[in-house]
Amino acid sequence: MNKEDLLKHIAETAYNVGFGAKKHFATYDIIEKTPGFISFASMAFGIFALAVKNLSTELTSAAFIVLGIVGLYISLYNHEKETYEQSAVSLTQLFNELKTLYLKVKSIDEISDLSGYQQELSEIENRYYSACISKQLLFSNWYAHYKFYWEHQIDWVNEQLKFSFFRDKVPLTLWFTLFIATIGSVYFFTDITALICGLSLP
Repeated sequence: MNKEDLLKHIAETAYNVGFGAKKHFATYDIIEKTPGFISFASMAFGIFALAVKNLSTELTSAAFIVLGIVGLYISLYNHEKETYEQSAVSLTQLFNELKTLYLKVKSIDEISDLSGYQQELSEIENRYYSACISKQLLFSNWYAHYKFYWEHQIDWVNEQLKFSFFRDKVPLTLWFTLFIATIGSVYFFTDITALICGLSLP
């Protein structure tokens, strides 16, 4: 393995570690904040429903029942949230170690012995595997994309991996969801337009 190959390997490992850290933080944030947000939204809606006539409908009531079920589902993970936070912190530390390793390798001569750096990388990878939690909450991947690509300093990783907006920075499942939502919206508004046009005809 030459210097350039090792730099790319470090960057690829850093991507896995850094994104993994953000995914663990995302799961922790969802567990920590979502039940409180659902409770606040439900109480606020209940107060407004007392003041505004016909605000409470079957559709909104059903939506808040679904939100309540989501809150119950998330609360099942509440006893594990500290574990997710600890794993996220450990992975962030590994990410920072990889950055230090990357800069060290980048500064050496092409003819230098790389075996010590390869061994250090291998040790970090082993610690990464042992620190990960495989079970993550739904939508933590979307949130992790935002936290990793838009909040984290990853210029040195991007130097090797050349992230693109459409392929990397926005999840494929989000593109698919937006596509389905767009098709559904067009279909819905086409029906509404046809109904209005039909009513307006003599």
